[in-house]
Amino acid sequence: MSDAALLAAIVVILGGSAAGAWMLRQAWSLKAGKAPWRWGGFALLAVSVTWPAWLLGQARGPFIALSLLSVAALGVVASGYTRREAKTRRAGRESLAPEPAERPSTTWRGVLRWLLAGPIGMIAAMAIGICYAVWAPGAAQTRLVIGGLLVPVVWGSAMAWTLADSRIMRATAVLVGTAILGFSASILRGFA
Repeated sequence: MSDAALLAAIVVILGGSAAGAWMLRQAWSLKAGKAPWRWGGFALLAVSVTWPAWLLGQARGPFIALSLLSVAALGVVASGYTRREAKTRRAGRESLAPEPAERPSTTWRGVLRWLLAGPIGMIAAMAIGICYAVWAPGAAQTRLVIGGLLVPVVWGSAMAWTLADSRIMRATAVLVGTAILGFSASILRGFA
């Protein structure tokens, strides 16, 4: 196949995929009469993905078509991008989830948040990782690796939750309880 024919096929695939994505977008935005747009969009996308198999090859054609379909759909979605001005800020406690800076802060709360996000969260994450390594089925090496990979994920989750939660004593109770339960369960079982 010549370069000109390949380029023409790419242009046709992009055009058909963009038209199909646009039809689906129209169906999404309408309140009534969605079915013709939806069926037309899906049919056009199906044709745009399947016909290149005959022209470009059974493996190469659909691969190229699917890759170009995602690019065309992204282009259709991006074409509807509008930039909105930020809303004026609400006064006081009207928002459902106030920012951490809007909460009243004291020195002991700041220190406790720092401890919960840092060392206490890390200890709770280690307890979960070690408990997984001890109790999970499978080879010892696999359990150790997965348990070790769990620690930073759980620690990051504990950090985010601790800093976002306005009830600091609840976070303290959950993290300390998790650490105690995780290490207790690990000690009871032992690494076999």
